Amino acid sequence: MIAPAARASAAVLPRLGVALVQIAAVAVGVFALTALLPGDTAQVVLGEHADTGQLEVLRRRLGLDQPWGTRFAQWAGGMLHGDLGTSLRTGRPVLDEITRNAATTALLTALTLLVVLPLAGWLGVRSGLRAGSRFDRAVNSVVVLLNSVPEFALALLLVGVFAVRAGWLPATAGGLSGWSLVTQPAVLVLPVGVLAAKQLSALARQVRTGVVTANGAEYATHVRRAGLGERDVVLRHVLPNTIGPVLQQLARTVDGLLGGVVVVEALFALGGIGSGFVEAVKARDLPVVQGYALLFAAITIGINLVIDLVARRFRAGAR
Repeated sequence: MIAPAARASAAVLPRLGVALVQIAAVAVGVFALTALLPGDTAQVVLGEHADTGQLEVLRRRLGLDQPWGTRFAQWAGGMLHGDLGTSLRTGRPVLDEITRNAATTALLTALTLLVVLPLAGWLGVRSGLRAGSRFDRAVNSVVVLLNSVPEFALALLLVGVFAVRAGWLPATAGGLSGWSLVTQPAVLVLPVGVLAAKQLSALARQVRTGVVTANGAEYATHVRRAGLGERDVVLRHVLPNTIGPVLQQLARTVDGLLGGVVVVEALFALGGIGSGFVEAVKARDLPVVQGYALLFAAITIGINLVIDLVARRFRAGAR
């Protein structure tokens, strides 16, 4: 008989190997694509009035005159030792540039999930158990509407209504970033609302679909016929068999947050990873762009790996 530890290793190791291959492939792709970005970093740093001699000196100092393969080998070698290079714009290590903005993004993401997870769970479960009711139709209408509106359009609408017209909330963060945002929570209401609205719709619909499917399954019908109370049917049979698909949707929710946070941080002047990434692209700061892109990929792959393993345990337990 196979020991539990051996079974766990057999499940984890192949997926971990695939995740490492994916990260390596992303690293090659990120470096290649950023090398194709239009514009000249040296020109951006020195300005449009710099002469050819100054540009050539700066390109040699930054290593931009070296072949693509040489630069990739140096970057990959440093990455294996935790060194993502140095910002061409500020001269600081890329890791410092990223960690300096990480607190804002972490705070936004955590607050959004705290709003989305319980609300999506409650709406989805209640709609699924009352499929076809007025409540179910109303919730479906709202989540479809929210899902169809892009983040930037919803952000502009909310700013126009609650900040400009009503004056209840600030339109931007006013230069605040990181954990200092906690001291003025009003500046977080609109950004979190925009992020939560988009992700809430997809997750609530997935919860509802899972509940409807599990509630109408043969095993649920069988235990009802056996005399089990409705509350126990839902708690012991319907919800556990809903968790697997919901966890997979949760992975996509986090992916969506990573994309939405870029837009939201830029719109609300929040100094987070999203806005830092946008600034690095504008400045053609290739090491920083590569660092951010690799970070987004690693987070996405890591979260999908963890949720895939957890969902697998729930599916095994539900059988």
